[in-house]
Amino acid sequence: MSNYSIKNLEEYFQVYRKSVREPENFWEEVAEEHFTWRKKWDNVLSWDFTKPEIKWFENAKLNITENCIDRHLLTHGDKTAIIWEPNDPKEDALHISYKELHERVNKFANVLKQNGIEKGDRVCIYLPMIPELSVAMLACAKIGAIHSVVFAGFSASALATRTNDADCKMLITSDGSFRGEKTIDLKGIVDKALEDCPNVETVLVAKRIGSDINMKEGRDKWLQPLLEEASEECEPEIMDAEDPLFILYTSGSTGTPKGMLHTTAGYMVYTAYTFKNIFQYKENDVYWCTADIGWITGHSYILYGPLANGATTVMFEGIPSYPDYGRFWEVVEKHKVNQFYTAPTAIRSLAKRKLEFVEKYDLSSLKVLGSVGEPINEEAWHWYNDNIGKKKSPIVDTWWQTETGGIMISPIPYVTPSKPTYATLPFPGIQPALMDAEGKELKGNQVDGRLCIKFPWPSMARTIYGNHQRYKDTYFSAYENKYFTGDGAMRDEVGYYRITGRVDDVIIVSGHNLGTAPIEDAINEHPAVAESAIVGFPHEVKGNALYGFVILKETGESRNQDNLRKEINQQIADKIGPIAKPEKIQFVSGLPKTRSGKIMRRILRKIASNDTSNLGDTSTLLNPEVVDEIISNSF
Repeated sequence: MSNYSIKNLEEYFQVYRKSVREPENFWEEVAEEHFTWRKKWDNVLSWDFTKPEIKWFENAKLNITENCIDRHLLTHGDKTAIIWEPNDPKEDALHISYKELHERVNKFANVLKQNGIEKGDRVCIYLPMIPELSVAMLACAKIGAIHSVVFAGFSASALATRTNDADCKMLITSDGSFRGEKTIDLKGIVDKALEDCPNVETVLVAKRIGSDINMKEGRDKWLQPLLEEASEECEPEIMDAEDPLFILYTSGSTGTPKGMLHTTAGYMVYTAYTFKNIFQYKENDVYWCTADIGWITGHSYILYGPLANGATTVMFEGIPSYPDYGRFWEVVEKHKVNQFYTAPTAIRSLAKRKLEFVEKYDLSSLKVLGSVGEPINEEAWHWYNDNIGKKKSPIVDTWWQTETGGIMISPIPYVTPSKPTYATLPFPGIQPALMDAEGKELKGNQVDGRLCIKFPWPSMARTIYGNHQRYKDTYFSAYENKYFTGDGAMRDEVGYYRITGRVDDVIIVSGHNLGTAPIEDAINEHPAVAESAIVGFPHEVKGNALYGFVILKETGESRNQDNLRKEINQQIADKIGPIAKPEKIQFVSGLPKTRSGKIMRRILRKIASNDTSNLGDTSTLLNPEVVDEIISNSF
């Protein structure tokens, strides 16, 4: 039996048991059989969560790009590695073969070296979803430089903070980007950011929108001419298993963003292994994750995981609503996509539209649907299952984090029976624990508590760049000898996990612990509701009361608001109990969201508590303008 591809539920339990009983042997087999190493490891794992210090495949030598590109050249050189689908459907898609990707990465790697980049240097990448983004990342990995991708929708101040925190020597950007009908002046944002970044010596600029931009003498260089002159030959830098591969920032609920540092070998092994199983990828499938590579989802499941398996991966520059709300389904039909991975936010926004946007496209190529970013609510799950998967493509509701590097709890399609709103079972090698408020582990089923992981897995972040103490305090201090995820979860009668939301989204009302996710699910099931967010605010009787922010569908906007509030409260009372009814329900046109689609609840909490004096930085929000609108209409 190969551990690498799980075929049925019995096999899952066999593999899972082995992964927990003999983790070192288990991961050694996966690593040995499926990857290319320059030198094998001396020791599979050493770890100490009190420090915390984790090392996988100690002293092994490798280069991740040899595993993602070079080793496929002999057998699959002409196979498409990346299908690039541009923002405007009238522009041709680009098919980049493994052979061509190899050449592009080598040329780019040589340009980096000619501009003074060496092993261990940090390179900030601030690019839209164009081929240069994936090539730049792989070129960094090829020569041992550490890439730090900043999502190209972040503001100048957010870009400056991250560039300085990682002490980047170079920044790679483009003249601008297309987003639906809009063009965005990325180079202008970079120029503003770099006023505060003294350590950036070189800026490489790709051409995308052909705008006139300001090029700073001695610092800024056009990328294309440098690539044209560069050699196609480049020897990979041989890396240690624990050498850093990348830094990726995740917003802290308090304070500055956290630069999660991921290392080479364990990350490669885990992302490849999870990709293969959770998407049941088969030779010649076409796989599409709609995320931006600026997020961990894009790193692990657009680039590294798929390419390590020799897959064909789609990279999409556009947005789901341009030129209309059928765009996702048009792309699925066009490229005959087999696995489709997107966020509940996108599914909910598409579910609000007329079904004709879906019905005019042939979606029969789809075999697996995925969901990522937050728990998917039941109504969105059913819409996705019925209309996109036609009830024959299983949905994998994947739970994981920037910090974990790869998917941790998820169904395996055609293996794990799915259950709406549940992430179901832990992936092999993952040992979850639910903890109570006193720090004791809750055994058995039908319990809910705080989700921790009690044993290391290969792709976990090793530190917060430049601040190991903060890493320890944030993830390893709440529960002894365990990684604390910050999420609450419940385990049902068969052992399935349901993520109930961030622990700071658990609100105690009159002594009852209320997770926001189930209440929001109940609200969202109302036929007039598109989306909702629940937060707590101080209440002199109950300690806390609930405040609901609700977006209505177009059909609900004309209805009497007081009647709607009564109906919504009745629905919550029926589903969860009267205790969970919000004290206040405010109808809003939008919710403040990060660019990865997470609702910024701390802003809503401040509005609900009538404390809007200091909302923190709202410039990194997708829709900062909605904040003022909510404040002006709040109770």
